[in-house]
Amino acid sequence: MCGRYAASRRPEDLQGLFGVEKWEPEETLAPDWNVAPTKEVYAVLERPVKDAPEPRPVRQLRKLKWGLVPSWSKTPEGAARLINARAETVHEKPSFRRPFVSRRCILPADGYYEWVTGSDERELEEQGKRKRPRKQPYFVAPADGSVMALAGLYEFWRDRTLPDDHPGAWWVTCSVITTEADTAPLGVAPAEGPASLADIHPRMPLMLTPDRWDAWLDPARTDPDELRSLLAPPPAGIMRAYPVATAVSNVRNNGPELLEELAAPEESTLF
Repeated sequence: MCGRYAASRRPEDLQGLFGVEKWEPEETLAPDWNVAPTKEVYAVLERPVKDAPEPRPVRQLRKLKWGLVPSWSKTPEGAARLINARAETVHEKPSFRRPFVSRRCILPADGYYEWVTGSDERELEEQGKRKRPRKQPYFVAPADGSVMALAGLYEFWRDRTLPDDHPGAWWVTCSVITTEADTAPLGVAPAEGPASLADIHPRMPLMLTPDRWDAWLDPARTDPDELRSLLAPPPAGIMRAYPVATAVSNVRNNGPELLEELAAPEESTLF
């Protein structure tokens, strides 16, 4: 799954990397090393610009809220539950099938966090000797330090309790697509701990390689089968994972120190 990630890149850098034509400086977000559900995040998407002289799709860098609210939802209360969409079923689930064919985006990230329970801890839990086993957070990112382009969907939701001219009348929300975690060896694995992404968690966010960015963002592509072919996992061996401090488990903690690599997991019994 993807329940927390880091996004510290400057909008100017994202503009150049993704070929963004339109970005509003007032939508600037501060670097965030502990992005949690319901927070505002950057998204790259293509759609016509309102009142533009020609109605062509324009690549934009937009500020969206993480946690998709379906357009047909009566309230936005379920947004925190729709932070992820499974690649295997995204084309058929009522909450995601419409944005899948018409409202796709890329969520730029430095990498994502995932928590793992060590074998000794799991045994204690199974024996009833530890009700809440300790978990070690890991940071997963491209081994070459490049931006992690997460495949995402976005949707518009109208708050009918507000007038049309109210700034909060429209919500624009998003979800991260996930897939089965890679079982192949990591490109850079920690000295102690998991050797593959699947050793950390059975799911992972779907990273799009640059050769798929244009096709994924193109709103003219609406064939579900063609789009599903873009959801293949990235090549094996291009990711790294390393243990980070458990401070990241508290969403109130936020700073570049959260990405600092530990020499070993904080709990020596984790693996």
